[in-house]
Amino acid sequence: MLTLQKADTTEIVSIPTADRPLEDLLTKEWLLTNERGSYASSTVVGCNTRRYHGLLIGSVNPLADRIMGLANCLEMVILNGKVFNLSTFEFNGKFAPEGFKYIKRFRRDAGVHFDYQLDKLGIGFELTKSVYLLREADTVALVYDFIRPGRIRDAFLQKDRRKGASEQSVEFVLRPFVSLRDFHTLQKSYAPLSSTPLGDGLSIRHDVPGSCELFLTCSSMSFRKDHQWWFSFVYRNDKERGQDFAEDLWSPGFFKCRLDSAAKIVFWANLREVHNGERAVANFDVRKSIEDLQRRQESIKRKAPALTGVNLSLQKQAGVRRETGAVARDRRYEILCLAADQFITRRQINGKHRTTVLAGFPWFADWGRDAFVSLPGLLLLTGRLDEAKSVLSTFAQAADEGMIPNRFDDRSDTAYFNSIDASLWFVNAACRYLAVSGDCETFAQQLLPTIRWIIDSFYNGTRFGICADADGLITGGNDETQLTWMDAKYDGVAFTSRYGKAVEVNALWYNSLCHLAQFYADRDTETANHYKSLSDKVAGSFAKLFWNETVGYLNDCILPDGSVDASLRPNQIFAVSLPFSPLPPGQQKCVVDMVEKNLLTPYGLRTLNVEDSRYKGEYTGPQQQRDEAYHQGTVWPYLIGPFVEAYLKVNDFSRKSKKRSAEFIQPLLQHLTEDGCLGQVSEIFDGDAPHRPRGCIAQAWSVAELIRAYQLINN
Repeated sequence: MLTLQKADTTEIVSIPTADRPLEDLLTKEWLLTNERGSYASSTVVGCNTRRYHGLLIGSVNPLADRIMGLANCLEMVILNGKVFNLSTFEFNGKFAPEGFKYIKRFRRDAGVHFDYQLDKLGIGFELTKSVYLLREADTVALVYDFIRPGRIRDAFLQKDRRKGASEQSVEFVLRPFVSLRDFHTLQKSYAPLSSTPLGDGLSIRHDVPGSCELFLTCSSMSFRKDHQWWFSFVYRNDKERGQDFAEDLWSPGFFKCRLDSAAKIVFWANLREVHNGERAVANFDVRKSIEDLQRRQESIKRKAPALTGVNLSLQKQAGVRRETGAVARDRRYEILCLAADQFITRRQINGKHRTTVLAGFPWFADWGRDAFVSLPGLLLLTGRLDEAKSVLSTFAQAADEGMIPNRFDDRSDTAYFNSIDASLWFVNAACRYLAVSGDCETFAQQLLPTIRWIIDSFYNGTRFGICADADGLITGGNDETQLTWMDAKYDGVAFTSRYGKAVEVNALWYNSLCHLAQFYADRDTETANHYKSLSDKVAGSFAKLFWNETVGYLNDCILPDGSVDASLRPNQIFAVSLPFSPLPPGQQKCVVDMVEKNLLTPYGLRTLNVEDSRYKGEYTGPQQQRDEAYHQGTVWPYLIGPFVEAYLKVNDFSRKSKKRSAEFIQPLLQHLTEDGCLGQVSEIFDGDAPHRPRGCIAQAWSVAELIRAYQLINN
């Protein structure tokens, strides 16, 4: 059972690993990120189970060009010639070595920590291995803290007296494994990797044009050149996903030192581009780096507005403390705020660094839809208004043909616009920014022109046939496109194309028109009346086309030929949860009741009713099989946000409804610190019980909407 540290520390999770099944430990992962979009990630026993796991994955051109630099390390303690391996790797159905047997606890705060039980081996030391990822550089520090507590020191000295000090020879060996590949691919032993001595360390290069360089150094250990390829590391998660799952890793040699007393060994890995053959050696101070990371954590927690009335049912389930003025501080709320910070990064556009939101780790970059669904929870509700303004401005400046980019390329600044709803989510986020910040100047000068451009373009027509029909509703796309958030496509087949008039798109359209009518109400009566007239027309058409009296809920989509897709999906919840709803109260209540009864799970909403013949209960297997299940039953935790908001709305935010809503989100709060990626929320879960976490190990809008639901319940 995972335990939380006391509320006055920065520790996020602490999990005992001794005597626990390895299969269970391999499902628990950790993630460190920095402001460049770089990261480090693995399991709580240090065994990589994905191609995306590694100790240093750097964004050479933030957020693009991610390179897997340092994949892992082999660590050994040698006592009088006897080798004790501390690492764990998987090879073709077996684990060798089995260092997980010596780990007694995993902890995470500003870094991650592995506590080893070396005293039981007669070595005379306790060891904590820590991993720290620097905030503003593609640099990781591995800190090995060998200590001799009093009880161990006394026992060790007695053993020395009996056997003679000369018999007690303790050495530490560290062999780094290097990949230097695009993080989506796998390395093979024919790769041209080479090393060169540099300063007190060495540089490693992939000898192909345009490659980057990995610099390794450890001032307290001597390096011995010993080039080796290690073959066929197995990544079990890739195997389950039907992908290539075996990788070869290269080692340039090993670092070695003798341990005569307590010691703190710091091993650095730094990934960087090589410019004109220059190889400057970077100098880092581990103490200052750790302090910087700790200050960052405390700053994030201080920025977050305190909860003013923590729900009693949650007080019993989470560590809540009272501060000056009887303000409640909930430990899980702080963990959510720290989780939110991991997605806030910077993108370099036209030589300038701009704040953006990374959609998910390990494989997503910044996506427009995800950014603006996430922005209220990640930034507005955590007190980070300047960064929210920067994200809005970043995407506004990249708009084209009245559309906000749906995503940027993984390897360049190229923007893609294949989305019908990202632009409308931008409008919603911008208006929420105005409501929270009161920053009318930024809204009017930087955001409003883009908002009006979006509205005009959607009304008159833009890419993909997106336009307002005669009834005022937005239509777009065809059977080969995937323009809504249900966008899975494989081999030319869009599994949920939802072209024509999608329910959430038109709920967003109505919401956008109402926002503008409200903004202009006391500024420009004529303009306000224009948008009010449009919104009234949309509301009438929405009720007529989408309300399905026969089944008692909203149609999911109206096709161009007028035929109806009455699939029971969660998209209709947005017609209730958004600030402005086109539905009368009675229909809103019916929608919420129907979604709760048929789609709600402990971890969010299913994307399709289980009674539907197309329902897929598990998200697993090869790419095509997973894509087919992605929006055909798979559970999405981000939908808990709009569901809780809609549920509270139709129940007048009563005390009873808040208590019930607290029960809705409790399993996700447990998941936050007990399952999957510790301290994060997964992208998706299986539709069928036990609802195993799948997809990205950390997803921005999953965290953001859980924060928003939490705030709605507790404020």
